[in-house]
Amino acid sequence: MARAPFEIAGVKVQPGTRETVEVPVAKLYTHTPLHIPVEVVHGRRDGPVLMVCGAIHGDEINGVEIIRRVLKNSALRHLRGTLVAVPIVNIFGFVQRTRYLPDRRDLNRCFPGSETGSLGGRIAYLLRTQIMENVSHIIDLHTGAIHRFNLPQIRAELKNPETIRMAEAFGAPIIINASLREGSLRAYADSQDIPVITFEGGEALRFDDVVISSGVKGVIRVMRELAMVPAKKGPRAPRKRSETAANSQWVRADLDGIMRPVARLGQKVRKGQRLAMVADPFGETEEAVTTPCSGIVICVNNLPLVNEGEAIYHVARFDELGEAEKAMDYFRSSYENQLADDAVVPVHPWDEG
Repeated sequence: MARAPFEIAGVKVQPGTRETVEVPVAKLYTHTPLHIPVEVVHGRRDGPVLMVCGAIHGDEINGVEIIRRVLKNSALRHLRGTLVAVPIVNIFGFVQRTRYLPDRRDLNRCFPGSETGSLGGRIAYLLRTQIMENVSHIIDLHTGAIHRFNLPQIRAELKNPETIRMAEAFGAPIIINASLREGSLRAYADSQDIPVITFEGGEALRFDDVVISSGVKGVIRVMRELAMVPAKKGPRAPRKRSETAANSQWVRADLDGIMRPVARLGQKVRKGQRLAMVADPFGETEEAVTTPCSGIVICVNNLPLVNEGEAIYHVARFDELGEAEKAMDYFRSSYENQLADDAVVPVHPWDEG
């Protein structure tokens, strides 16, 4: 029996084909219409329907490039099921290079949305009714906020076995058992029993080769785990090591001033260890910022100018810190070797000083 077409926004995509669908969103003040571009790759054979989306925060652009590269991957020629790729969800924020919508709302706090609500509510409603109700699995791609660089990591609420399966298959060095936030895409998907993972890596308005490469490989690994694309031929490579953090904690500045970082991204730190120094411009007042817990540094604020109370480091806690350090070392060496082979010489916050 032939597989049925996949329908989205009134467009039917036939089995064995791919098509870009422009989903109408709203209009600019000039009455110029805006659309959310969606690429649908509809396999000939039955399988999961995976949505991969990026730029829910309009300035988080690594996900856009990750999706572009996934769509060019040759494995899609043998696709089972359907891939629904939404590289730019927040088209307004993306055009303006900002995290938010024009009314300053965070789109990732607007789900499940409303047909007659605010702009954010309407976009969330559109995404939910036109796309999310037709999918079986979701990968949501994010970066750190502006001036904050996130170590590649997966965030998920690890109560659904299928979610755990996706998180472990992705192969990021760190998995954080993150609670759901009201109004987020992840919270809505979870309420509908749709397994969803969030990939975080890099910072806003910046491309990073290691983050993008790990994101592309992670999406393809999840598709292999779901039997959407064939397994690699030949001897099976060892699975990327991942360690799960029970929770995480932000470390904040106790002083207004200029920050000099000491700890690096991906570094193991012990409780009480110095992360940075903060001083006034003349150096008359200077204080050390120390970590209140042991763990791995998973986010660093790259802006040296800080105010009292500002979050400057994010530390993930682990039951077995040594195993987490091994996972981080494995990730670092794997991607350093790959980039060296590609004759790329990146500078990363986790590079040795």
